[in-house]
Amino acid sequence: MQPDSTALPEQPRFVRVTGVRNNRFVEFDFSIGDPALFVELMLPFEQFKTFCQRQHAQELTAEQQAQVDYDRLKWRYGRPGVKQ
Repeated sequence: MQPDSTALPEQPRFVRVTGVRNNRFVEFDFSIGDPALFVELMLPFEQFKTFCQRQHAQELTAEQQAQVDYDRLKWRYGRPGVKQ
């Protein structure tokens, strides 16, 4: 199979650390392009560091994290901060 010459241009990649498990693993969200669309992953510390370097991933800023949280509330409850 030949590589696709119409591949999308490189998009920014983001990580958001969400926790540490058993003092060995980093739990994090990883997204490409849109920080609100992410997958949840877990890796040992060293592999996490390597993963971020290889992906050229940047950590979400406080403002980006707040926007992602705001969007989660909006989608979950219909509007931010309202529980039904």
